[in-house]
Amino acid sequence: MRKNPVALLIALLAFPIPAFADVWDMPALKKTIVEPSWGETTNGVKEVYYPGEKYQGKATRVFAYYGKPEGKGPFPTMLLVHGGGGKAFPNWVKHWVGRGYCALAMDLAGNGPKGRLPDGGPGQGDDTKFKNFNNGPQTDMWTYQAVAAIVRGHNLLKSFSEVDTNRVGVTGISWGGYLTCIVAGLDDRLKAAVPVYGCGFLQDNSAWKANYFDKMDPATRDKWVKAFDPSQYLPGVKCPIMFLNGTNDFAYPLDSYLKCFNLVKSEKILSVRVRLPHGHIWTFKEVDTFIDSHLKGEKPLVALTSMIVTDSKVFIQFPAPVKVVKGQLHYALAEGPWQKREWKTLPAEIEVGKVSAPLPKQKPLVFFLSVVDERGVETSSPHQVRE
Repeated sequence: MRKNPVALLIALLAFPIPAFADVWDMPALKKTIVEPSWGETTNGVKEVYYPGEKYQGKATRVFAYYGKPEGKGPFPTMLLVHGGGGKAFPNWVKHWVGRGYCALAMDLAGNGPKGRLPDGGPGQGDDTKFKNFNNGPQTDMWTYQAVAAIVRGHNLLKSFSEVDTNRVGVTGISWGGYLTCIVAGLDDRLKAAVPVYGCGFLQDNSAWKANYFDKMDPATRDKWVKAFDPSQYLPGVKCPIMFLNGTNDFAYPLDSYLKCFNLVKSEKILSVRVRLPHGHIWTFKEVDTFIDSHLKGEKPLVALTSMIVTDSKVFIQFPAPVKVVKGQLHYALAEGPWQKREWKTLPAEIEVGKVSAPLPKQKPLVFFLSVVDERGVETSSPHQVRE
């Protein structure tokens, strides 16, 4: 029987092809053989170069630092993704090696250990990230190149005998967190992911909305968002993921952050810290503990779900895999830019499997609960707004 073309069109619109089908050829990318060349070794951390994607029609190399613990392994392993103004950090590799992991920290700005590589990929300035690609290939865009470099780095790790290929995770900071959101939705070989600060919905609210997205014509903006905003990829995340951010982050505000968190269908945990500083900080206990729980089988973090709110009180009931030692209610007036809101904190009552607190009467109010467990790890609930 002949199909109704209108019905067929409706069906296709109801189940749209994911954006990445037109951006990254993931089956081919995951099979790409990556042959490394090695540089100097300093304090146990090795310089390594591996092939990147072609950029402006020319072959490229990606520079990275690699380290491993003593012994044969196989060891759990981490991909480390720097943010804007960052680079491949050898001390970040040392941090994870000291915790019993292999680790690879790659440069995503076309640089090597002493500056610009003659065969490096694109730089990571904002004008490069948001350039108009209507008349050029999307494969020359920074996001395309950076994501491919991370996946190729994963391929490289899988070729090392000391790497446990079934225990590979990724974490990224700021723009590295943005990339982590995308990679976690694309590379189904990953077993855990932690984007720090970075998220999607950049076109709705972010440090780049006014200077870039608001100045794009609608068609160009839509094209960029469909190809390169993490909101297009987070629904595809299959591994456990933790989002870590601050209440007043200058770049990735909490409204965009929560929308990203809500897109994820896999196991997820949120950790929002009041006035958390923004920087290349890789010593957050929350990140280490979350990764250990999934790559080493250690005790999980406390996951807080949506709050139950009454006229005068807010509470959450939760399973407690470890002892909770402190609860807090964080709140601010829900007015003005997120970056400038004045957050206040009240103690919350802790019972077995429950945290609760009286709710201030001010309106409009934005608020969330958090708990700290016996390891000093803080996790939080999604925020809510009371008009």
